[in-house]
Amino acid sequence: MASQPIHVMAGAILDGAGRVLVARRPDHVHQGGLWEFPGGKLEPGENPETGLARELLEELGITVYASRPLIRIHHDYGDRHILLDVRRVDAFGGTPRGLEGQPLDWLVPADMDPTAFPAADRPIIVALRLPALLLITPNPDDPDAFLGRLGRTIGGGVRLIQLRAHRLDDSAYRGLARRAFDLCETAGARLLLNRDPDRVADLPRHGLHLNARLLAALDRRPGRSSDLVGASCHDAAELSRAARLGLDYALLSPVKPTASHPQARPLGWEGFAELADPACLPVYALGGLAPTDVGDAIRHGAQGIAAIRGLWPD
Repeated sequence: MASQPIHVMAGAILDGAGRVLVARRPDHVHQGGLWEFPGGKLEPGENPETGLARELLEELGITVYASRPLIRIHHDYGDRHILLDVRRVDAFGGTPRGLEGQPLDWLVPADMDPTAFPAADRPIIVALRLPALLLITPNPDDPDAFLGRLGRTIGGGVRLIQLRAHRLDDSAYRGLARRAFDLCETAGARLLLNRDPDRVADLPRHGLHLNARLLAALDRRPGRSSDLVGASCHDAAELSRAARLGLDYALLSPVKPTASHPQARPLGWEGFAELADPACLPVYALGGLAPTDVGDAIRHGAQGIAAIRGLWPD
């Protein structure tokens, strides 16, 4: 019988400048010399929030005022299986100090080198780089009007855009993608192209999004090393495949009933959580959702929500 995983709490502690605190592991321990997010083992009978607060007080001398779930990662190192339960710490008291002699540093997530962290920590870095809202664009009828509405959406705070325009032929899609990229680049948003990677290989972009058909057909991660790459998923097998290919995120749907797929059986929040928990990559909830659902999504293990109508301005 497989042994129970070691339940480890970790804190992604943010300061007012958006930097995250990291600590270096002692050379003589497992994964020694690498940087990590501070924390430690959960004690029997301890709940995750309390356990993290205790660990951070013991290790860093800080008092946690506010934390929320970020991501849970199941990872098998060969000699041990861990459940890394990560909470984002947005408010704390005191000045962090390495009370166990560990060096500390504050890093911007975009500047973190994943190879300097244990393998189990790498999805945490991706989660810290991703926003809580992901817009999936509706099919454009008038490109100028579409780009105007896209600009208003970005102005309202959405910073991750999936350009989904299946009704457009390749030539029209390519033209719209170039204009959308310029808009996103200027406004500090990221554009993901939802089309066969081979057909958009030369286009400017920040990443790629794969539909379920492409996910099933690929045997390796597509695109450039700098691309943010995700996929649409509907079950445990597709989520597992996305993780095996080394994708950065997944969309999981439908959480609620949707007009676009009325025949699809909704997962509900409990069904979503059951599938997302072992996924080992950030998962966005999709299907009938709006910004008011972000809190429920995060409480059930999501990175945030993805939406078309719920994020597209009237």
